[in-house]
Formats: sequence, C-alpha cells, structure tokens
Amino acid sequence: MLKRILFSAVLVFATAIQTFSQIMPAPAREEGEGPYTKLIIRGVTLIDGTGAPPVGPVDIVVEKNRITQIQTVGYPGLPINEERRPKADANTKVMDMEGHYLLPGFIDSHGHIGGTGQGTPAEYVYKLWMAHGITTIKDPSAGNGIDWVLDQKKKSSANEITAPRIFAYTSFGQGATTPITNADQAKAWVNANKAKGADGIKFFGAKPEVMEAAIAENKRIGLRSIMHHQQLDVARWNVLNSARAGLTAMEHWYGLPEALFENRTIQDFRLDYNYQNEQHRFAEAGKLWKQAAAPYSEHWNKVMTELLELDFTLDPTFNIYEANRDLMRARTQEWHSVYTLPSLWKFYAPSRQSHGSYWFDWTTEEEVQWKENYRLWMTFVNEYKNRGGRVTTGSDSGFIYQLYGFAYIRELELLREAGFHPLEVIRSATMYGAEALGMDKEIGTVEVGKLADFVIVEENPLQNLKVLYGTGTIRINENNEPIRVGGVKYTVKDGIVYDAKQLLQDVRTMVDQHKARENARITQPGLDW
Repeated sequence: MLKRILFSAVLVFATAIQTFSQIMPAPAREEGEGPYTKLIIRGVTLIDGTGAPPVGPVDIVVEKNRITQIQTVGYPGLPINEERRPKADANTKVMDMEGHYLLPGFIDSHGHIGGTGQGTPAEYVYKLWMAHGITTIKDPSAGNGIDWVLDQKKKSSANEITAPRIFAYTSFGQGATTPITNADQAKAWVNANKAKGADGIKFFGAKPEVMEAAIAENKRIGLRSIMHHQQLDVARWNVLNSARAGLTAMEHWYGLPEALFENRTIQDFRLDYNYQNEQHRFAEAGKLWKQAAAPYSEHWNKVMTELLELDFTLDPTFNIYEANRDLMRARTQEWHSVYTLPSLWKFYAPSRQSHGSYWFDWTTEEEVQWKENYRLWMTFVNEYKNRGGRVTTGSDSGFIYQLYGFAYIRELELLREAGFHPLEVIRSATMYGAEALGMDKEIGTVEVGKLADFVIVEENPLQNLKVLYGTGTIRINENNEPIRVGGVKYTVKDGIVYDAKQLLQDVRTMVDQHKARENARITQPGLDW
C-alpha cells in the first residue's frame, strides 16, 4: 500500500498534465504554400543561428524542403548586384524580401500541446506557435497520451497538418499498471517506451535505484532524457545525481539549488508545508536560491564545472514563473483579451485544483522574494552560457498566465535580461535547441543541406526582441501617432511558406467563436471587467 501511495505522489505533477488528455487533434492542413520545386528568398539580412553577426543582402535557394544555396548579393545601401543572384526559371517561386530579416525556425524545448482542462484544441496551440516562428517543439511528458502525440508527430512530419515538428518525450512510468519499484522494472519500461516510438523520457523523480537504472538504460538505447526535479524527491536526487547518471537536460531549476547547498541538505520548508497546496509550493520555491551557495563561491563553481564537463543542458523556462514576481503584469498582458480562449482564462484563475493557478493570497512579499530568486537563478544560467554550457529556450505555455507563442518570445526577452547578447538568445532558440534534440545536422541553423525552417520578419529582432510578438511593438510615426510594427511575417517549415499573420487571425477567429458560443468574455478575477 505504501508503495502505491509513493508511486502516486511521484507522478502527481505528471498526472496533473495527463488528465487533460485527448484534446481535439489538428484538422487536415489548409494553410501554407509549397514546398516548391525551387524557392528563392531574395534580399534578406541573414541571422544564421550560429552566433555569427547578421549579413546581407543574401539570396537563399530552397529546393523542395532543403537549403541548396546561400548567396551574398551586394552591400547595404547599394543596389543589389543582379549578376550575383541565383537564377530563377519558370518553375521557381521567388519571394522578394529585401530589407527583411531571416532567422532559423525557432525551437520550443518545452511545449505542452494543450489539454481538455484548458479547452485548447491542437489547432489553436499549433497556430499560435507557428505564428511566432516556432517550427519545432519538444512535448515534455506527452500529456495527451503517447499514441495521440505520436499520431500528431507523424502527421506534422508529413505536413498533413499545420503544426511544428514534434518530438515526443513520455513521462517516466506513463501507462504502467503497477508502480516501478526496482531496476529491472525501470529498464523494461524504458525499452517498451522506445518500442512505442517515443523520442525520450521526462522524469519527475523516483527512488535512486530506479532513477539510476532508467536513465542509464535510456542512454544505452540511444534516447534522450529530461527532468523536472520535483520537491518530493529532490532531497535524495538532485541535478548532479541526474547528470552523473546520464540525464541529457534539466527543465526549470528545481534540483539545481539543492545541488548548491552548503549548510543544509533539505530546503528550509515552512513547517506547515503541503506540496498539494500550490501556494505553499511556489511561494516557498521563491526562497530557494537564497539558500544555495553564493554566486562564484567555491562550491558554486564546483557544481557548474561538473555540469559543464558532463555536457549537461539547461532549459530554464524563465517565463513560466514570471507571474510570481509580477502577477499583475502576467495577468494583464495585452494579448489575453484577443487570443486567450475563455476556457484557458478560466483555467488560469485562482484555484486550489488547476495546476499553476495558486493565487490564493499572492502578496508583494512573495513577489520581492521571487525577484531576488530570479537574480540569483539568472546569474547561474548566464555564467553557465559564458563558460560554454548549452542553454535552450522552452516556454511551458498553457499555465500561469503564459500563452502559447507569446510566452516563447517572452522567454527570449528573459534570456536577454539574464545577460545574453541577442545573438546568444537566438542561438539558444535555434542551434542549441537542435543540439539538445540531437537534430543539429537537420535543423537549428541556416546552412546549405539543412531543412528549410525559417522565421522572416520586417524588423531587426536583435535591436528589439519585441518585434517577434504576434502583436508587434509600439512606435511613434512622423505624425506623432502610435503605430504597431513587427510580428513574424512568414514562418517557413520544411519549405512550406505560412503567412504568420493569417495564422494569428485564424486564432483570433477561433477565440471569437468560443466567446460567442459560451457567451464569455475575458474579465479580471473577482471583477466583472
């Protein structure tokens, strides 16, 4: 009986996601043009994702879904040299994008595909992602069921649906009929998971014998692994334990401060703490980094050095916790009124049951603690990057007032706040994301031979990452009037060109239809406006 109770506790977070199962899958694709026999995108300024500075004007040639030529065709401020341009024939589609910026397709390394509890059909989620240039996602935990996710993955790969490329990571133990309590059971489940077609495993925690066996076996058979080190098990298994066992990457930051403890071994929990009370869980988490070793101290450096030597990846998902340091900002973001489904808005509202809706009595004190938490957390992540570590960009959208697509762009801004140069931000969103998936030979940078996944935008995102938001950003024109500029113009996936702004309009139409059908509107909690 005790083993069953522990099994349930370990999977409590996974269950919270899995209960949103079997949302409406995406319909057959009606959007996008191509792939073309030959596509030439002319005159762009290229940001290739490697960390190299922009270069342009450049013409890029795509044949079907592969990049076949990248040709510099002139100098800024001068007429383009037509003699240097790749030649088009009668079968060539030409896009004149002079003055635009072209980047690799973005990779969301933590992308849940909605759920019934949120009322978010797959089409809604996919189009919000694609409208923000996200051409690849990693679904951590396959919350809609591994068979459902693998079906969507297959259809996306064949471009039968309008959706990013999908990598399916199954929650450890998902589908097991009995608790996994020993190494043999762990190995058996890991091999069965691969046989189903999963790309990897997401762990939340288990006893050390099980964790050690599962991670090692998963690595032996060639799959990758990620982990949310939840508080229920982190006292006996932190990030260093995982990395030493062969874990590929960590999500969020739980387990990292615990590895940095010097004068304690367990978080200083309040004595009436209850993990099922999510305000306890998240408020206390906001005090955790101050309990860790000080930045640049001997122990802090020692932990970082070992993680670097193990080629360990950090996927911080800064954005998903941002409401903890400024609840009002997160709750009143301008896109909610237009692009957030009423069912999702209801899910976000304070609740003792919905995951991530823990605003029972969120105070200035909690927000101040979380601001300090961010400062210390960001210091570690930025220095990890500075010393050569891989940091990726994941959004964990659909929870805590963070909306698909929009939250991903906010994650880019928060990496910038942490100290990343904008080119380092883009590299994390593209090349490093591809490396973490083991897909760097196919995606992640704009190079000859790779798949044609692009983000095309009229404004320079290095000068202002806000131009990547679907709602763009505000400027004043020559008549002293505020105007909107930016927003992704085209998202290209597998050589298929999608009108990003039209995808966003499709989402707006969906939201309007839901509001009309449900006679609903977006209002602030406890208010009628």
